[in-house]
This record gives sequence, C-alpha cells and structure tokens, in this order.
Amino acid sequence: MSQATTTAAKPASAPAAQEGGRSVLGWVLHNVVWIWLIALVVIFGLFNEYFFTTFNLQNIMVQATVLGMIGLAVALPLLVAEIDLSLPANLGFSSAIGAMAYSDLGLPWVLAMLVGVAVATLIGFFNGLCITKLRMVSLIQTLSMMIILQGALLALTQGRTITNLPDGYVWIGQAAIGGWPVMPVIFIVALVAVAVLLRNTVLGRSIYAVGGNPVASNSAGVRVDRIKIITFTIAGFLAGVGGFLLASWQMAITSNQGSSYLLYAIAAPIIGGVSVFGGRGNVVGVLGGVLLLTVIQVGLAIISVPSFYVGIIGGLMIFIAVAIDAFRVRYFG
Repeated sequence: MSQATTTAAKPASAPAAQEGGRSVLGWVLHNVVWIWLIALVVIFGLFNEYFFTTFNLQNIMVQATVLGMIGLAVALPLLVAEIDLSLPANLGFSSAIGAMAYSDLGLPWVLAMLVGVAVATLIGFFNGLCITKLRMVSLIQTLSMMIILQGALLALTQGRTITNLPDGYVWIGQAAIGGWPVMPVIFIVALVAVAVLLRNTVLGRSIYAVGGNPVASNSAGVRVDRIKIITFTIAGFLAGVGGFLLASWQMAITSNQGSSYLLYAIAAPIIGGVSVFGGRGNVVGVLGGVLLLTVIQVGLAIISVPSFYVGIIGGLMIFIAVAIDAFRVRYFG
C-alpha cells in the first residue's frame, strides 16, 4: 500500500510544482519594473556614493515629475488600445501658448497658464474626434499632429527662447518646503486622481472594457467612441499641466520644448506594464516605469556614461518591455 501511495503521489506533485513555478514567473513578469528599479538603484549607488545623497534624490523627484505627467497622459490612450504620439509636442506647444498669453497679451499669469492647459485639452479632444468619428488610425493621426505642433512651436517662438516669465509662473518649479521641492506634489496628486478614476468610477471601468474588447463593450452598451474621446481629452489636459510644470522648472520656453520626452513618455507606461494591446495596466506600473527611466538617466550621468548611450539603453528597454508584455499577455492573460 505504501509503495502504491508513493507512486500515486509523484504525478500529483509534478503539476503542483509546475503551477508554483508558473505563478512565480507570473509574479516576476508583473513586477519586473520594480525588480529592475531596485537592482539599478543598488548598482548606481555602488558605483558612486553621490547617488544616495539628498540632493540627488530631490533631483530624481523633480525630473520624474514632468516625465510622470506625460507618461500618465500616454498611458490613457494605450489603455483603450490607441496611441497618442503628439502628447510631448502638445506639452511644448501649449506651454508656449501660456507663456505668450502672458508676455504678449498681458494676461495675469494664472489666466495665461489656464489658457495653455485649455489649448492642450482641446488638442487632445480634437485628436479623439479624428480617431473616432473620421476613423483615422491613431498612430498616423497623432504623428501628423506631432509634426504640426512642432512646426507651430517653432513658428511661435521664431527659434528664440522665451525667458520673461513672471515669478508666479515659475514659483511651483522653484519652490521648496523644508528643502524638498514642491513640484513633485502635483505629480502625486495626478497619480492619485488617475488611480481613483480608473479603479473607482464607471468611466475607468469603461476604459478597461473598451481597451480589452471594444466590440463586446459596444454590445454591452458602452459608448466606445465617447470613452475614447474622453480618454484623449484627459491625456491632453495632463500634457498641458506637464507643459506648465516644465516651463516653471526650466524658467523658459525653448523652440523644441518637450521633444526630448517622446521616447521616454512612450517607454515609461509600457515598461510599467501598460499593455500595447489595451485593457491592461495601472498607475502603480506607470510610476515604476517613470522612476526606472529617471534613475537610468540620472545614474548614467553620475557614473559619466556618454549621453548618446542613454538613447540606446532607452530603446533597448522599450524592446524588452514590449517583448515581456507580449509574453505576459499570451501566457498569463
């Protein structure tokens, strides 16, 4: 009896072990961004002790703020299985509109800032209309919008840098309380707001449903076009706020404002687990992707790696992240 029992137990234990290994692999794939982040923090800290100084941690927080705002904006269209390549250009163009509303039109800085954010929001709304009502492919439509906005920004600034920004306009980017910068608080507020939107509202559940299966969502009564338009509009709003924060931090508007964020704005949410196939991802993952890319940029600079290698590493990480995402979706759902 004991031999028979032992023989019968072996086949039962094998599937259990396989299931355990599968669950561990699934956990690793779903948390790979945080594993990378912890490993890189340790590595950069070992190479240069300056990495763990208070000043450098504050620098990481500030740099992560603008990237985080634009990363959140990019994540929303991805959740409905679309993409908006124009968001970094929208960030730069809207910030220039806000600055020029103050310098050329003489508006109070608060009103000028709101004008810039409103313009960014309207651009997002227009993108949503084109994609839903005209059935334009989001990749091509937003690419064309990106080129238009980059050209418009160059025309507005005439290739010059706008520096005559009021003290109130640049306060949020320069202020500190107890030695810690205030600007990251805006990013934290945005993170919490988007998290609540996605997890606790009908709109958030509809966004996931549309990204997961638009045909089934439409059959269930979800107004797919409306959800996509709202998503692109919110993304435009976030880009506008990010544009204001970038201008406030830099205390200037350049003729190519925001263009350097395109690669990393797309990489951050994808690395953080927002699926390019739509319907999967969360704010915590976006935060992880933002922190990871910021740590890479700052860490490579601290250990004196030439800047042009940063782009190579960023592109490689996007490739790895998309491959992991495809594997995760195929085998773990």
